[in-house]
Amino acid sequence: MAWQAGVGRKYFKAFVSGFFVAVPVTVTILDRLAYVARVEGASMQPSLNPKGGSSPDVVLLNRWNVRNYQVQRGDIVSVLSPKNPQQKIIKRVIGLEGDFIKTLGYKNSYVRVPDGHLWIEGDHHGHSFDSNTFGPVSLGLVHGRASHIIWPPSRWQKIHPSVPPERRPLLQWIQDTTEDDDD
Repeated sequence: MAWQAGVGRKYFKAFVSGFFVAVPVTVTILDRLAYVARVEGASMQPSLNPKGGSSPDVVLLNRWNVRNYQVQRGDIVSVLSPKNPQQKIIKRVIGLEGDFIKTLGYKNSYVRVPDGHLWIEGDHHGHSFDSNTFGPVSLGLVHGRASHIIWPPSRWQKIHPSVPPERRPLLQWIQDTTEDDDD
């Protein structure tokens, strides 16, 4: 009996010491590298949650790239809501600092994105609480960049940046259309 108690104590000590190593490592990984998040709502349909609430997508959010504000047009990002800092929202980057954006119902029809800010929108216009409601978003509020859909298994895929042609910044849109005219 004493032998079994000694073995049990040995395993318990190994578990506790492993636990005290694993927890800080896990917290560091989640804080610095990446974490997973469930996407709820219809604002990013059809890119995310194409079937609605019946099977919400779960995405891998890369925190490493956004540490140095490495965000590009078309990225899907997680942002602390400018209206409710307790809430995170997930939207597509439409414009970077310095871009001119034609808005969809914002107080001004056209906006120049200020330095240190982004213009973000949901893919499902009219069902999205985004920059068309609250304006440009500070880069400091960006929490992560969605890099992969990891759930449900039928939707496993890498998320590639893309901006719908009609939502490109004005100067980029003008350049693209004049290049098409030259062809």
